[in-house]
Amino acid sequence: MMTERQITAFRQVMRLGSVTAAAKALSVSQPAISRVISELEMDLGFSLFERRAGKLFPTPDAHCLASEVERMFYGLGRLDQFAREMRGLQHSTLAIASLPMVSFRIVPRALSQFLKTHNGIRVTHNVHNSPRIVDLVAAGQADLGVAQLAPGRTDVLRLASWRTYCVVVLPAEHPLAEREVLGPKDLKDIPLVVLSSQTVTAGYVTERFDRAGITPNVAVESQPSYSACGLVAEGAGLSIIDPFTPAIFPDTVLRSVRFEPAIPFDVHLLAHADKALSRSAQMFADTFQEVMDGMEIATRINPQV
Repeated sequence: MMTERQITAFRQVMRLGSVTAAAKALSVSQPAISRVISELEMDLGFSLFERRAGKLFPTPDAHCLASEVERMFYGLGRLDQFAREMRGLQHSTLAIASLPMVSFRIVPRALSQFLKTHNGIRVTHNVHNSPRIVDLVAAGQADLGVAQLAPGRTDVLRLASWRTYCVVVLPAEHPLAEREVLGPKDLKDIPLVVLSSQTVTAGYVTERFDRAGITPNVAVESQPSYSACGLVAEGAGLSIIDPFTPAIFPDTVLRSVRFEPAIPFDVHLLAHADKALSRSAQMFADTFQEVMDGMEIATRINPQV
């Protein structure tokens, strides 16, 4: 079996045309190169060079072998290049699924920052509701998810969690728009645009109104939150939603007022419970956390809360 030392010596002699040049390139003596070539010929069972006047002349078999050696070295070189590209994440993919509320500014901001230094990654970003996001992450169809999470799911892992509080969204010219706080009693008989009954927020809203002994005046049930904001902007009613979505509308269109009793709106960065994150996913997760931590209306909480 040919050794790496023999192949390297043979390749240099063929490429450089002489034992002297090969010895210099490999920083060894000429006799050492000649000895290695002779050992190679003995192992192969046929001659690679004709020796004339102290010089080596390649045989047709040598040229044939050299072509195969060069193909091997090309493959090794390509493999080395591929590994360097992997180190730079040029062959990586990243799949993200997120709620609409973080898909207007927060995820785009994090992705923009991330891609400035990792622009070779192929990214997909899809927007879904929380149950769908959790299912995608649990099934391995999304590397990371940004969603709310109902109790009892053990097939996803909370990498980080943040707490915000719901607000009442009103048209800018609404009489209650200048209030600092609004509660169920303030919203009695006022038409409301409520989120789907399947959402965590809708459950909280129902519970808060029940405690106050007030039946909400539901004008429209709508999903997602930006649709609710659009309906509010058109005068269909007021809405109690996350604090992120109204921020995409100018103050001249919508206003946000704190709702009490407070309704938490927790957001979680999710990954598969049993699979290690890829390097690209881990790096984006770090970037996303930095962006979220910079949001004044979001407070980091223990992921297990």
